Amino acid sequence: MSEAKLPWRELDGKTILVTGATGMLASYVTWLLLYLHEYDDIHVKVVALCRNRQKAEEYYGEWIGKPYFHLLIQDVCEPIAYEGKADYVFHLAGNASPHYINTDPVGIMKCNLLGTMNVLEYARDCQTKKVIFASTREVYGKNEEAERLDEQAFGTIDPMDDRSCYPESKRAAETLLKSYYLQYGVNFNAVRIAHSYGPTMQLENDGRVMADLMGDVVAGRDIVLKSSGEAIRAFLYITDAILGMFTILFHGEPVMAYNLANETEPISIKDLAELLSSFSEEIATSVAISSENNKAYCNYKRVALDTSAIEKLGWKPMVSLEEGVKRTYLCSIINKV
Repeated sequence: MSEAKLPWRELDGKTILVTGATGMLASYVTWLLLYLHEYDDIHVKVVALCRNRQKAEEYYGEWIGKPYFHLLIQDVCEPIAYEGKADYVFHLAGNASPHYINTDPVGIMKCNLLGTMNVLEYARDCQTKKVIFASTREVYGKNEEAERLDEQAFGTIDPMDDRSCYPESKRAAETLLKSYYLQYGVNFNAVRIAHSYGPTMQLENDGRVMADLMGDVVAGRDIVLKSSGEAIRAFLYITDAILGMFTILFHGEPVMAYNLANETEPISIKDLAELLSSFSEEIATSVAISSENNKAYCNYKRVALDTSAIEKLGWKPMVSLEEGVKRTYLCSIINKV
């Protein structure tokens, strides 16, 4: 658990809308809020917005029908159809998967632009106290001169690049948030998240490196890297990500963006593949190199994120990379069985 002292009691009597509620980040936010209600006597009401009823019922079936849980089945690209008022909104709907960057770039842009506008119109109408928006480290674009990327370290993004649907629409969504604050007073924080992972993440047809490698090991497949494996990444475990977002909800300065990442254990993709393949003695896995050129991947030189702003709020990552990937692997094996 984080050492951040979070005032959970402030949520008592509040209603919280979570968009994209069957996504990894959003589902953990939702489950945490339901836990607070059931075990900590914090009477928070949760409105879980998602498109897929079947998947939602798999995630939240035991809570459907309870007075403090409302399942809202709709596309966030349509006006928010919840007639009640939400005190806070976690706008976490969206897709960062390279698979969908390749196959549905328009859908990615619609969610980040039209979906965010619908959320902000709803927040404006019901005078929401704060919107938490899941942004990305990719808004910084290409900035290879900086030693670390703080919240003002913007580089360039080529709007004609095949994968720019994702970072450009996240940038524009942040501008929408600021515009709604300037014109209508809608408070918000943008959370620029880097490489989060954990149990329940999509392991098939995702395209992100942790999901792809974990999916190979869980399925007993040989690991085939799409590059030399020398690129460095730093991964943020799901519980650290969730507590980071709540730290920003409670303590974040109004109308600010915060980096959220775990830069304590950077690792090469090849070393990550070897770490994951070591988890199973019974399944033979290997690391090979593929020359495949996937345009949905970011090819910028990696620069570490500066997380000093959120650390000043009392947050720091607590789950090591080895512990996090072990938890994810074991949970994935259990779910597979």
